[in-house]
Amino acid sequence: MDNHSQTVLRIALPVPLRRVFDYLPPVGIDLEELKPGIRVRVPFGKKDKAGRIGIMIGVADSCDLEADQLKTCLEIIDQQPLFSEQQLELLLWASAYYHHPIGEVLFAAIPTSLRKGVPARIPKISLWRLLPSAPESDDPKLKRATRQSQLLAFFRENPEGLTAESLRETGSGWRNIISRMIDKGWVEETQTVIPCLPQKPIMETHIPELNQHQAYAVDKVLGEKNEFRVFLLDGVTGSGKTEVYFRLIERVVSERKQVMVLIPEIGLTVQLIERFLVRFNCPLTVLHSGLNDKERLTSWLLAREGKASIVIGTRSAVWTPLPNLGLIIVDEEHDPSYKQQEGFRYSARDIAIVRAQRENIPIVLGSATPSLEALNNVQQNKYEYLSLPERAGSASQPTLRFLDLRGAEMINGLSRELMDKIRDCLDAGRQSLLFLNRRGFSPVILCHDCGWIAQCRHCDANLTYHQFAGQMRCHHCGAQQRMIPACPECGGSELVPVGQGTEQITTTLQEFFPEARILRIDRDTTSRKGEMHRMLARVHERKVDILVGTQMLSKGHHFPEVTLVGILDADNRLYGVDFRSTERLAQLIVQVAGRAGRAEHPGEVYIQTHHPDHPVLQSLARHDFTGLAKELLRERAETGLPPCSSMAIVRVEAVHSGDAMDFLKIARARINAPEQLEIWGPMVAQMERRAGRYRAMLILQSKHRQVLQRALDEWIPQVEGLKRPYNLRWSLDVDPQDTF
Repeated sequence: MDNHSQTVLRIALPVPLRRVFDYLPPVGIDLEELKPGIRVRVPFGKKDKAGRIGIMIGVADSCDLEADQLKTCLEIIDQQPLFSEQQLELLLWASAYYHHPIGEVLFAAIPTSLRKGVPARIPKISLWRLLPSAPESDDPKLKRATRQSQLLAFFRENPEGLTAESLRETGSGWRNIISRMIDKGWVEETQTVIPCLPQKPIMETHIPELNQHQAYAVDKVLGEKNEFRVFLLDGVTGSGKTEVYFRLIERVVSERKQVMVLIPEIGLTVQLIERFLVRFNCPLTVLHSGLNDKERLTSWLLAREGKASIVIGTRSAVWTPLPNLGLIIVDEEHDPSYKQQEGFRYSARDIAIVRAQRENIPIVLGSATPSLEALNNVQQNKYEYLSLPERAGSASQPTLRFLDLRGAEMINGLSRELMDKIRDCLDAGRQSLLFLNRRGFSPVILCHDCGWIAQCRHCDANLTYHQFAGQMRCHHCGAQQRMIPACPECGGSELVPVGQGTEQITTTLQEFFPEARILRIDRDTTSRKGEMHRMLARVHERKVDILVGTQMLSKGHHFPEVTLVGILDADNRLYGVDFRSTERLAQLIVQVAGRAGRAEHPGEVYIQTHHPDHPVLQSLARHDFTGLAKELLRERAETGLPPCSSMAIVRVEAVHSGDAMDFLKIARARINAPEQLEIWGPMVAQMERRAGRYRAMLILQSKHRQVLQRALDEWIPQVEGLKRPYNLRWSLDVDPQDTF
């Protein structure tokens, strides 16, 4: 063999195999071009003639196969690596910690376009601008050219130019009209970088004075700006956590460093971005699943090239390459949305902490309801605790009261007393918010004659009635069908909706308050792109009197005119089967209650419950989330549950009943379990059948993280080697967020 043939490329491919693949480099390639982190195209499988995209993670001078058994790479795609050496090491660490195939981990960290082999160059799109020669939109010559007149007016409102996406909103046929306007010399078409964010002029804005708690938090973080430190910023709702973030970002950006800001959900991005655009005169970009492929690629490359000073993103943005990263902020750190629930099951919050440690920079975790994991780390002196115990400005904490539902008169899920409070709020010209974390009209459809209940054919779940769509839907697998006219069991025509969802609450409010402007915000009403932004704008413009919504409204939103919050079903999670149910309920109630009284007008929160004396609710009534969290931590320590231990769950699903349990029984027998490792199960999942598949799980737990990780290192390869039905799937979830 010559030197060239002795060079072996270690390639990671996006396949569910926990290994890398060896290939020879293309003939004639300069070996200096072979840098870890570049993409290559390689032959893989007999049917894949075009080859697959892979990522090179290393070069070796030998392998287990003979040179004539190795295939040769078809193409070297990149000249420069997609990842820095430091980031590649982080991805390799994540693959090992979560025991997930390295190829799938690497490909989860890059935009879809790069997964398809698109060049790592910032793409350009067409932008149309109005020329000085264009007439005014009200020019008499355009009297019969209505569409041209409309487009001219639209161009005048957007002098920076319009993209195809913007023009598409004006209606069909816009391309032909634009073509005519170009021929007339009114409009020109140019190529430009995708404007991922609307560029707005920096506005004069009042920058609030920091109170003593905010100032202390800023000084503490900036005092550690050149080394790794985790700060837990525990601030009551409305305490000005965002202003603390802004002061930190201003200092870091002024030093020509980059800042990563993670948020849990897309719904929070629009409101937050507008505040950033008003405040900061620096390049800013966003990364979330609402972007199209070109937009996401542009944002990712702007960040990687150091051209974006601030990157705001949801979970997957944690992997974004930032060459000059100086600070990471994780807002609403407690939110379970930071944990990926399918495929590569990583926690973006935890990855952000590891990344900050490896890059030796500070990280701020902010929340009004910190996770027990974060508070436990504070107790162990791993995190530094920063408190914002007061609301910013003149705002005060809302008053929290219970509405005892025992024996109370109810109107479709609304107590008479709450209805009276809504009327008082309307008469005072204030806004109300009613929270019910259940969309649709009714969660159960019951036959009054025989008791039949409409159930999903694919899941162990009831169908939810959606009255406006005239459908029955499963909220677990997505199955849907038209509402049936009669009971399939007895033929009875009286099908009764049981229980309430946001649709029914909205309908009831419209009947009792016909003059009120009512807006429902849930997944059903915000499915169209930009709809959430338009709805929130209506709220801020005072075009809404009563808001009805689900968890989408529970955090991050600032509604200064909302003075009344009603929580309609506080008992739903009070006795949940998951060990985190109480923690989640308390966080949800505090977050929802925090929407009330955020300006100068005091807020009131009314919680409907059959258990007003429950210790959890009483703690929240005293605004003592910290005390409740300490009690929950004590219980977790006594029971040995996370965060006082480490946990991993193996989940299995199969088409045939019993296959999942049989597989887990065999798998469990292969575990070489030390004394410090607890094993629970196998057991069927709480919802055994979902989307037509039967589910079971096995739980592994240890008070020592290293013990659990070593056991998984030895055991997972054996599980992979087990024979199983072709339609059986299994997955591993390290540090799970639920045990469903």
